[in-house]
Amino acid sequence: MPLSGWCAIVTAAGQGRRFGGRKQLVELRGRPLVEWCVATFAALEEIRAIVVACEPDELARMIELLTPAAAGKLAAVVPGGPTRQESVARGLTAVPSQCEGIFVHDGARPLVSAADVRATLLAARPGRAAVLASPVVDTIKRVDERGRVVETLPRSELWAATTPQAFAAEDLRAAHRAAAAAGVLQTDDVALAERLGIETVVVAAQSPNPKVTHPFDLDVVERLAESHGYR
Repeated sequence: MPLSGWCAIVTAAGQGRRFGGRKQLVELRGRPLVEWCVATFAALEEIRAIVVACEPDELARMIELLTPAAAGKLAAVVPGGPTRQESVARGLTAVPSQCEGIFVHDGARPLVSAADVRATLLAARPGRAAVLASPVVDTIKRVDERGRVVETLPRSELWAATTPQAFAAEDLRAAHRAAAAAGVLQTDDVALAERLGIETVVVAAQSPNPKVTHPFDLDVVERLAESHGYR
């Protein structure tokens, strides 16, 4: 049975070293980058609450900017940690208790579509996580520390994981507790769930969902927003 009462944890912390500065409040078509996904989530009836993790000195600014976009669903804005994993862990402490499901989304992915979000949430169950992803189109090489190719990986088996990543609330909490106890650090949340043997399924993205990491990514997202009629 699908989970009901979802909470979004939006990660919007970090110094943006590869971008050349903090990017979460950089404007895309006149709106802060992080506001785009928050507005998308707020419009979905199955999402009851939104928690945002940001840099500590941006708390007041985030609340000011996101409160209108969240349409009454902004449950909390919390200070993020030194890693993405720690930011999510801090966000978990602010998730309302009535939420059966939690999904995590990168605030630097502004164009995620409502349809892709909904499909990801519908695929998650207790004991099964879901991640929005796309099949890898490039040939992927595994390389050693000296830059030598060790192996060519079978492209048919490879998917590029993005966000949202959706979980039963207790599964995500258990995954983070176990990782913290073991001192394990991963780059996304489904990797933490996999450690506990929680099944993870991919949901094929139907719309562009790029992440703004480098300055040129903002140009790419700008063009996509224009061509797809985003406002």
